[in-house]
Amino acid sequence: MSDLVIKHNTFSAEEFVFLWESVWGQGPSIEQTRLAMENTLFRVSIYDGERIVAMARAIGDKGLCYYIKDVIVLPEYQGKGLGRMLINELLSFINENGVPETNIFVELCAMPDKIPFYEKFGFSANEAHRLRIMYQVHG
Repeated sequence: MSDLVIKHNTFSAEEFVFLWESVWGQGPSIEQTRLAMENTLFRVSIYDGERIVAMARAIGDKGLCYYIKDVIVLPEYQGKGLGRMLINELLSFINENGVPETNIFVELCAMPDKIPFYEKFGFSANEAHRLRIMYQVHG
C-alpha cells in the first residue's frame, strides 16, 4: 500500500463498475456508466500501483449545490484513511470552484453505519427524507 496515487478525472467506466461490484454487487451497464462519467463534474480515484482501489465523484451545478456520489473503497483498503482522502479531495474541488464567500449545499446519502464517518467532516442529517424511483428508460 506504499504506492498510493491520487488521480483526478481519470478512472474509466470499467474501473467504476469493478469497484461498484466489488463492494455493492451487480453494477450498472458500461454504456450507462460511460455517460455518467462524461457528465460528472469531478472524479477522484486512488490507485495502489496500477490498480484502482478507491473512488468518489461529485455531481452538481457548481453554484448552489454539489452531491457526493459513489464513495467506494475496496474492502481490504477500508479503515486506512482512503475515504478521508477522497472526501478531502472532493471538498477541495468544491472550494476551488465555488463562488468565494458564499455557502454551497453539499449533500450525500449514507448507510447508517457510515454516518459517523461523514459527521467527522461536518455533515449532519436533516428532517428531509430521501425519495427515489428506479425509472425504466424505454427505447
